[in-house]
Amino acid sequence: MNAVWVVLAAVALAALQALLFGFFDLRALSYRRFLDKKNVREGETCELVEVIRNMKLLPVPWLRAESRISPNLRFGRQETSEREISGDQYHKSVFFLPPYRQITRRHTITCLRRGYYDIGSVALTAGDIFGMTNRTRQQKHDCTLEVWPRTLSEEEMNTPSTRWQGEMPVRRYIMPDPFLVAGIRGYMQGDPLRDIHWRATARTGELQVKVRDFTADPRVLVLLNVQTSENQWGELMDYEQETIEQGVRMAATLCERAIHFGSEAGFATNACSYGEKGQGRTIYVPAARSTDQLEALLSAMARMLIHFEVTFQTFLDNFDCTGADIVILSAYESEGIRRRMREMELMGNSVTLIPLEKLEAKEASA
Repeated sequence: MNAVWVVLAAVALAALQALLFGFFDLRALSYRRFLDKKNVREGETCELVEVIRNMKLLPVPWLRAESRISPNLRFGRQETSEREISGDQYHKSVFFLPPYRQITRRHTITCLRRGYYDIGSVALTAGDIFGMTNRTRQQKHDCTLEVWPRTLSEEEMNTPSTRWQGEMPVRRYIMPDPFLVAGIRGYMQGDPLRDIHWRATARTGELQVKVRDFTADPRVLVLLNVQTSENQWGELMDYEQETIEQGVRMAATLCERAIHFGSEAGFATNACSYGEKGQGRTIYVPAARSTDQLEALLSAMARMLIHFEVTFQTFLDNFDCTGADIVILSAYESEGIRRRMREMELMGNSVTLIPLEKLEAKEASA
């Protein structure tokens, strides 16, 4: 008889604690997550920080924080709580929180691939000691990461781009510099009055004008084609996407070098940005030389989806630009592209096409 009462008492206590914890577990409980960096390069690491606080007298026996994160963000320690589901990485953290306690947990993440990642959505599940009841709460945090393309070395850049880099400093857009004076000469009809050298005029008794030196002001514009063939109609396979990824890295390298040498740099592609697929919008960052230009270019490349919104031929036909050094990165060359290149040159541009090397499936997986 005593055993029956013991069992009944145990069941009653279990039910009571289940009701108690089930009602209060997620109350007076705060959870937040953030990244220690907003942007990194391919191959670099960052930290995902989880901070959870129990602000009540009752402890939390167990709390599980679950989220889906791209497998391109590799956690430093592959635990059993991390597994892939439908192409995403299923990440789980489990906590025990005593009363009035805060716990901070840091996860090292290696960023394997360029992209824009939103990892702010998390499901919090808390329960009682025996797992009889549990409650779940969905939360959304401002936790996004831009993974910028890495810069390629000289060995990784192919020969045509190297030749173009060598030509750029002495290429066109030669114009008079108002601050550089090379000498003086006699006045000729049509010379602007602001160029008259009055002291030399007084000394010689004849009108003399300043002869100005010339400087180069190159404006580099990189155009990336995200199609691997002229007649492409569907999405690319993974190994085909790697061809375009290499093109993004080349574009980033060319733009970074151009800005480093003091040139203006811009980027355009027939692809779309994250969240704009199917809207017909392509990416275009006009050439500029500001201090924030490189960050704007790399950010646009990080957010770029490998999905063409318009064909590259249509993109080129609608793209107007004058006075620029244009570099086209494409996995193929067609008569339409060559025709448009000739038209761009007639508009005062210099145009160079750099072929992207197509990868086979076995090469991409190696």
